[in-house]
Amino acid sequence: MKYIDAHVHSSISHDGISSIKEHINYAKDNNVGEITFTEHYDDYKGIKTNLETLDIDKYKEEYLKQKDDNILKTNFGIEIGLRPESFDKISNMVKSNNFDFIIGSSHITCGKDMAYDKSFFEGYTPHEAIMNYLNEVLTNIKMYKNEFDVYGHIDYVIRYVLKYYGNIMNHISYEEFRDILDEILISLIRSDKGIEINTSGIRYGLSSPHPNMEIIKRYKELGGKIITIGSDAHRKEDLASNFKDALNILEASGFNEIAVFHNRTPEFIKIKKFN
Repeated sequence: MKYIDAHVHSSISHDGISSIKEHINYAKDNNVGEITFTEHYDDYKGIKTNLETLDIDKYKEEYLKQKDDNILKTNFGIEIGLRPESFDKISNMVKSNNFDFIIGSSHITCGKDMAYDKSFFEGYTPHEAIMNYLNEVLTNIKMYKNEFDVYGHIDYVIRYVLKYYGNIMNHISYEEFRDILDEILISLIRSDKGIEINTSGIRYGLSSPHPNMEIIKRYKELGGKIITIGSDAHRKEDLASNFKDALNILEASGFNEIAVFHNRTPEFIKIKKFN
């Protein structure tokens, strides 16, 4: 069975490179049988930036224009940057659209976009900065009930810990953050939400995908069942990158199925089908 990539960005996203059509044409010749496009939707209110919030209507129009299920199965998804202060805007946007799949992520955290604003880390130790991030992730999970299906790259902050502090820490130790991580994972499970294994962590020079194997194992131990797999590709060449490694990690963590969402509903596929 060909790979299914549930986290893909096209040039419709502000940081995307390849078009939807380019992704589709590349995928069909490179062992990818299905793609879910998950363009970035972030609310930049109060943030100093030249970036603009995604126009969903234009995204949908372009998606429908370029998609071709005769070549490749594709799905209409979104990656939402969850922020406590943006609840009404995000909730109304979700209610107004019929997405196949929604990834909830934390990009702008504590009012700052850590990818562009190093002041998120200034005055904090790595441990403190990570706790600030994880506490807001937990706040989002408790606040947003119907606005996402899985939490994306749940240890996202580690990318920028590595960038800001240097190689002092290249993964989030489960033991160091046990209490907050358990509360996050239990909250997701009780809300029937999942997580993703996001292989971009390897491309960003981390020691593992997002999240690392410790966190994936703990999610499984606590009763977690819903886990998707995505490359977080922004260019066609990264589609399904390191998926074999990710599937091996999932099996080693006790999973025998991955989830794929259509119409916001998970379908489960045996991992062994991809071998």
